Amino acid sequence: MFQLFRSKFYTALILLLGVISAGTLGYKFISGYDWVDALYMTVITVTTVGFREVGPSDTTTKLFTIVLIVGSVFIFAYSISVITEYILSKSTFQNIKFREMKKKLEQMENHVIICGYGRNGRQAAAKLHAHRRPFVVIERDEELIDRFAEEIVFVHGDANDDDVLKEAGIERAKSLIATLPNDADNLFVVLSSRQLNKRLSIISRASNESTLSKLHLAGANKTIMPDKIGGDHMAALVVMPDLIEFLDQLSIDGDNSINLEEIAIDDLTEDFSYRSIRDLDIRKHSGCTVIGYKDPSGSYIINPEADTKLMPHAKLVVLGRPEQINKLNSILFRNS
Repeated sequence: MFQLFRSKFYTALILLLGVISAGTLGYKFISGYDWVDALYMTVITVTTVGFREVGPSDTTTKLFTIVLIVGSVFIFAYSISVITEYILSKSTFQNIKFREMKKKLEQMENHVIICGYGRNGRQAAAKLHAHRRPFVVIERDEELIDRFAEEIVFVHGDANDDDVLKEAGIERAKSLIATLPNDADNLFVVLSSRQLNKRLSIISRASNESTLSKLHLAGANKTIMPDKIGGDHMAALVVMPDLIEFLDQLSIDGDNSINLEEIAIDDLTEDFSYRSIRDLDIRKHSGCTVIGYKDPSGSYIINPEADTKLMPHAKLVVLGRPEQINKLNSILFRNS
């Protein structure tokens, strides 16, 4: 709706400038006024303020003035009303957006906080959106916020500020992703976030290897070096091109392209607790294959045995075609 007001605003502005330009050119070339006098005559004619004319008017000038008055009175009135409406509506819409965002924030629980909406922040937001995970973005750039405010919940401010973190609901949040370009800023965000929420899962970006240990000491659970990941991936494409291309085909995004799925044992019914992967019989019911098991202590087992026990707080990683993953989810969580 606000886009409609903006379109009308530009139309009104163009019409207003067109009338002033036409009037100025007319007085310049019809009446022989200089540019300043021609602009002056146009303005007092269009606005109907009633100031005196620059000089005596001949018949041609009078006829042009009549045409200008008749043609501009409606355009000028329309333009002023639209411009005023745009200014007022912009303020109104900003207030509405602020109230809507605040209401959404107050309702969020177990959500993810993304600090910074740069390149890495946008990728993180896209991934969370694909998995339908609630998240809020802390961003200082008002232009970015205005551009994406209809799609994403933002908190305007500095992520290093404790009050801004609290406004983003850090006490109720499940995870925090620090994607700021400066390692020192990320370090401060991690330290502040850990003090405000001891149970928070914190993932931080790092640019330098020397920062990794500091981020962990400050309270980060995981640290990511985007440049290192990119370099490793390119080198792997040289060493094992077919394998890497196959892995690149595996998707965890979207409704119709997921090949990998993570299943938390706690999300299943109690009937599955302390039973085995064999009892779950995922392959028979859905066609998917269990390729990984994370035990409660955090240790991973690749290609676990069928007799592996399904312990509480453990997780399974399964592989399958998109339709098999969808079928698996419908079976496992239909009765959970």
